Order: sequence, then structure tokens, then C-alpha cells
Amino acid sequence: MTLVQLRHLTSLAQTGSFRRSAEALFLTQPALSRSIQALEEELGQRLFDRIGWRSELTPFGREVLARAKRLITEAEHLKESAARLQTGQAGRLRVGLGSGPGAILTAPVLRHMATHHPAAQVEFARGHTALLEQALRERRLDALVVDIRSVPPSADLLVQPLAELRGAFLCRAGHPLLTPAEAETETADGGAAVTFDSLRRYPMASSPLSDEIGRLLLERYGPQAHLDDCITLRCEDIGTLVQVVASSDALLLAVRAAAPELVELPVTPALDATARFGLVTLVGRSEPPLLEVLRGLIGELLRD
Repeated sequence: MTLVQLRHLTSLAQTGSFRRSAEALFLTQPALSRSIQALEEELGQRLFDRIGWRSELTPFGREVLARAKRLITEAEHLKESAARLQTGQAGRLRVGLGSGPGAILTAPVLRHMATHHPAAQVEFARGHTALLEQALRERRLDALVVDIRSVPPSADLLVQPLAELRGAFLCRAGHPLLTPAEAETETADGGAAVTFDSLRRYPMASSPLSDEIGRLLLERYGPQAHLDDCITLRCEDIGTLVQVVASSDALLLAVRAAAPELVELPVTPALDATARFGLVTLVGRSEPPLLEVLRGLIGELLRD
């Protein structure tokens, strides 16, 4: 039994004429007759009574017709849904976000999806990179957007670099470290700057940082910059840390673009650190069409 045969059935039931149905279906009458006969043989009962030149549905044929119409309608809906999925108009996308990408991407991506892809289902998961990797491997997530330096090389992971964003020490407007009295040296352009010793006088907040950032801090500022010692407030959600820093004298170490409402502290020597964000997927796994939409948005949003 095929959808083609069911469409032949509905056409013949509508016209009652093999000739008219064959013309409408662009078939020969013998071809249409063979199609209906094959369907009757498969179902084991007659679908039509031939009364002169007219074909009328049998009681069994009326029951089959009702079901055939539902199947044809479902098939048409399925085809329409497949087209929407292919173009990213619908479907489901589950993405794990690292702390930095989460702070930058979550609201604008969800807003874009709600506006331009209202039928799409988008789910963001936040957490430590190792936990997000596990969820990706278990097929509970379709992709990750994380600092790719925190992703150990693995044969089953495909890593696509997307953007490199500058890190900074950040504080609230009016913070004591921004006063001229706290400035201890000058920057290359003649501006005032503070040392890492000055930063250590205040609580410092951060989301989990890669080992590479930890090594860079030690090189720049010495043993006092060891992450276990200098970071006193830790949280996966940068948005929460931004709120804390905006209402206290705590400092935030993060990518600059993740907290545009905070003020960047000029520090000497300069931090000169970046986060390398990328898209992580499973090798050999088919991508949901909506992932291409996300790639385009990431290119627009992950910028300093």
C-alpha cells in the first residue's frame, strides 16, 4: 500500500469515474484500474462497486477512504514540517554554553529565535565544560559553544574556532581603584594604571578559567596570581557575578564583552589575555538545521 494508491482511491471516490480520475491524475485508465485492483487485493475486499460507467464506494471502501484522507493529510503535514526543518523555520536545538558565551549569547539568540523562528524549540544548558561535553556525547546536547582551550583534544569531537575575545579586570563605576589616588603607574598612552597588588585588596570573581589563563596570570603577576588564591568568588553564571560586582567593591575577571555595563580597570602589566570561543560537535553526527542559524548569530554577537 502506498500514498500514491491512496490518492488514486480518493480521486476515484470523488469523481466516480475511472476516465475523469485518470485524466486528473495524468494516468491511463488501465494504469488507474491496476492501482485500485492492487489495493483491493492487498486489503482483501472490494473498495468500489462498478455500476454501469460509475464506480461507487462499498461500505468497506467508505471506511478505508476516511482513513486514507487522514493518512494523506498527515503525509502532507510531514512534508511541510520537513521543509520547515530544513530551512531552520522549525525544529529543535539544544546547546551547551560556557560562562562567557552564555553571558553574551543567551538573551540576543533567544530574542532572535522568538522573532524570526517562532516555531523553533531552543534549549540552552549552562555548566562546567566537562559536564557539557558529557551531555554532548550522550546526545543530550547538539553542540557546545565554549572556550575551546578548555576542551581536551579528542577524536570524537569536532572543534570549530569562531571568535577570540579580550579578557579584562572589571569593576563598578565609582570603584575606589578608579580614583587618581589609587593609580600607581602610567600606561603606555600616559593613562593611570594600578598593579595586581592593588587588585588583591578586593574580592575577585570569575567563572571557571582554563589552565592556559591560569599560566598566563602566573607569568604576568607572579605567584600571588595563582587562581586558587586570587579568585575568591566563583560561579558558572557570569550574569550573577556581574550583578555582585555592580553592587559591591568586588572585581570581575572575564571577557570584556560579557559585562559591558562594568568599567575596565587599567592594570600594569596589561593582562593581554583572550578567550578563544568555538563550536564543538560530535564527529559524524548529523547537525540540526537550526545549528547553521546559530553559527550566523555567533558571528554577529561574539565580538569585542
